[in-house]
Amino acid sequence: MTHNAQPRPALARRSQELTGTARVPGDKSISHRSFMFGGLASGETRITGLLEGEDVMRTGEAMKAMGALIEKNGDTWIIQGVGNGCLLQPEAPLDFGNAGTGSRLTMGLVGVYDMETTFIGDASLSGRPMGRVLDPLRQMGVQVLKAAPGDRMPITLRGPRFAAPITYRVPMASAQVKSAVLLAGLNTPGITTVIEPVMTRDHTEKMLQGFGANLTVETGADGVRHIFIEGQGKLTGQTIAVPGDPSSAGFPLVAALIVPGSDIVIENVLMNPTRTGLLLTLQEMGGNIEILNARNAGGEDVADLRVRSSDLRGVTVPAERAPSMIDEYPVLAAAAAFAEGETLMQGLEELRVKESDRLAAVARGLEANGVDCTEGETTLSVRGRPRGKGIGGGTVATHLDHRIAMSFLILGLAAERPVTIDDSTMIATSFPEFMGLMKELGAEIE
Repeated sequence: MTHNAQPRPALARRSQELTGTARVPGDKSISHRSFMFGGLASGETRITGLLEGEDVMRTGEAMKAMGALIEKNGDTWIIQGVGNGCLLQPEAPLDFGNAGTGSRLTMGLVGVYDMETTFIGDASLSGRPMGRVLDPLRQMGVQVLKAAPGDRMPITLRGPRFAAPITYRVPMASAQVKSAVLLAGLNTPGITTVIEPVMTRDHTEKMLQGFGANLTVETGADGVRHIFIEGQGKLTGQTIAVPGDPSSAGFPLVAALIVPGSDIVIENVLMNPTRTGLLLTLQEMGGNIEILNARNAGGEDVADLRVRSSDLRGVTVPAERAPSMIDEYPVLAAAAAFAEGETLMQGLEELRVKESDRLAAVARGLEANGVDCTEGETTLSVRGRPRGKGIGGGTVATHLDHRIAMSFLILGLAAERPVTIDDSTMIATSFPEFMGLMKELGAEIE
C-alpha cells in the first residue's frame, strides 16, 4: 500500500488557462459512513458515487472482517449488513493504513462490543493521538488493554458486557469524536447524549436518521447542540448516492482562481453548510464562483460550481469558521500566496494533529517557495504576491500528507518557477484521480 511504497516526487509548473468540466470523487466523510452503516444495518445497502480511495477501502475491509458482505457490481457497491449489535470479533488486527476518520469512528462503533479488537495503521496514523476518542469510550466501560504511549496505535480495546450510556460534552470541535460517541451509543442500552458547543459536519446524525436510528437533535438559543441517540435500535439498509467531496473540489477550485484566464465547472459538489467554509472564504477574497443547479440529493444539498480566474485579496478568516473548512486550510494558503495583501487564518489548533502537523508543514512549504508567512501556535498569516512573482523553485516535504501534496502542486500551477513535492504516492488515499483530473483541465503536472 502507499505507506510502504517508494516515494514518487512530482512537479507542477506555471500553466496556461484551465478550462473544461470536472467531477471530483465522492465525499470522503459520507463514503466512510456509508460502508460502516451499511455493514451494520439489517438487509441490503446500495451505494453509488463512493470514494474508492485507500482510506475508505480500509473501512470497508474492517466491516468485512466483522461479518459484513461487501461487493462491487458495476458502479454500485452492494452491502449485506449484519444487523445492529451483531458485529463479529475480527480474527486479525484491523489495519486502517492512513485513515484517521475510519479508525476513530470504528473504535466508537466496536469498542462497546463484548469482544477484543486491535487497531493498527501506518507510521503517520500511528503518530496521531487517539485519546480524544478513547476518553469517552472509557467512561462507557471500554478497557484499553494495550496502546502505544500517548494513547496511540497499535491499540487493543476490550468492550464491557453491558456498556453504560453517558452524557458527553465534546471538548474540541471534532466531528470524529462526536461521531465515535454516537456510534458507541448504537450498541449501548438507554440514551447516549453528546453535547456539541460548536457545530461540526453533521453527516453522522443525518445518515443515522436515514438508516432508522432513533436520533434527535436539539439546538439551544446559544447554538449548543444536544444530540440524543437511543441504543440497541434497528438499522435498515438504504440506497445512497454519495455527492462530490467539497474538500477535493477545493483543489481545482483554487487552481482556476489563481491561473489567469481559467474558466471551469465542477459538478455535483456537496454544499452541506457545515462544509462550505472554503467556498465562503474564497468568495470574500474576491473569487468569481457561481453556484449553479443547486438541488437536494439524498438529504444533502449539492450544486455545480463555475469558477473563473480572479484577482484575490487578503482577508481574516475567523476561528469559528475552522470546523467548516478544517481540511481546506492548506489549499487556502496556496490561494493566499497569490492574493493582494495579508490573509490571516485563526483557530488552527486542529491542524497540529492531522496526518502531519499540517500547520507547520504548510508554513515550511510556503517558505521553501519564497512566500512570506508567519506561523503562530494556532494561526497562519500569508502575505501574497499577485501574479506569483518570485514564487516557486522549492521542494516541499509532504510528511505522508495527501492534502499537503496536492495543495503545493496547485501552488505550482501559477508560480513563477516550478514547485516540487517530495512524494505524491499518498494522494491515492483520498483523491486517486487528482493527477488525471487536473491534467485534463490543462494543468502542467508531472
